[in-house]
Amino acid sequence: MSGILKAMNFAALKHSFQKRKDAAGTPYINHPIGVANILFFEGDIKDLVTIQAAILHDTVEDTDTTFDEITENFGIDVTNVVKEVTDDKSLPSAERKRLQIVNAPHKSERGKAVKMADKIYNLRDLQKSVPVGWSLERAQQYFSWAQKVTNGCRGVAPKLESILDDLYKNGKINFEGSEYPAIPEQKW
Repeated sequence: MSGILKAMNFAALKHSFQKRKDAAGTPYINHPIGVANILFFEGDIKDLVTIQAAILHDTVEDTDTTFDEITENFGIDVTNVVKEVTDDKSLPSAERKRLQIVNAPHKSERGKAVKMADKIYNLRDLQKSVPVGWSLERAQQYFSWAQKVTNGCRGVAPKLESILDDLYKNGKINFEGSEYPAIPEQKW
């Protein structure tokens, strides 16, 4: 319990001034806590390193946190998982997205689980409300891209895979008060 609380406090301090891109401006910390919640309660993943990495997964990418800080506070195992799921923000967005697809099959089991739970959280968010400034097409493209990423993560967390399958099969996006298919008429 202490390891989880320590990670939550660390992430809360690091993300304290950040908001999600939804119209409500939800506090960003809801996201990493939600990812950990999905792993624990829906994915039945109880491994402390995986849960801590989920809580910390965006700290290096989106704040001034360094990998050395993660190691100092949480150890090398947590750092290694956080490294696996951290995009290199010095690269253009399209390249980061491409690399997520390419690298997904080569992640550890822990890294794959965190990546799947992260995508589940984001896809559910898209179903509730498209981020401010996003078009319906961009939201639909996110679903399609996320599926390519998570396809590379299969084989480690059947419960998470089942949730993702349902999201891709039955997903709808709430866009300006109307629902649209998440992935319009594409055969996979």
